[in-house]
Amino acid sequence: MDVDHIGGLPSPYGGDMTTTNEATGYAPEEPARLNWYKHAPEVYKAMVALEIASKKGLDPVLTELVKTRASQLNGCAFCLDMHTKDALAAGERVERLVQLSAWRESRHFYTGKELAALELTESVTVLTNGFVPDEVYATAARQFEEPELVQLIAVITTINAWNRFGVTCRLVPGHYKPGSLAH
Repeated sequence: MDVDHIGGLPSPYGGDMTTTNEATGYAPEEPARLNWYKHAPEVYKAMVALEIASKKGLDPVLTELVKTRASQLNGCAFCLDMHTKDALAAGERVERLVQLSAWRESRHFYTGKELAALELTESVTVLTNGFVPDEVYATAARQFEEPELVQLIAVITTINAWNRFGVTCRLVPGHYKPGSLAH
């Protein structure tokens, strides 16, 4: 696959950004507003480094669930495309991804650890009260050892930053191939 590279890192766009929708009847694909990584390669490299560091020691399926849920909350289509595909590639089941936006009503699909991570993800992503509630943090702290909890908070923080780039620059979903980014 041909992809753009910034300092040896693959483009967040995953290659060809054009599709032909005339035959399908789908709406035409809009281009990204801004290819931010080309204009700020050092920021992109720093984000990739943060991404790599944040997920160390965490279960890949849990990580992708968290990234997908945050991306749903933030409305980042590009990240939803990426992380649902990566979740499936990591062994996640389709039914759990389908139920993810309604996880509170579908609790029986998830482990206690995953439920705590999803609740923490929502609290960190949507800071409606200006803070993460004590009971949400306490639940997560019971499920995760402190080093793992710090990594989880780092993953949540990092995906929220990626989502802000994706939504602001209107990155185009649909072209990502699972595992095509080496981070």
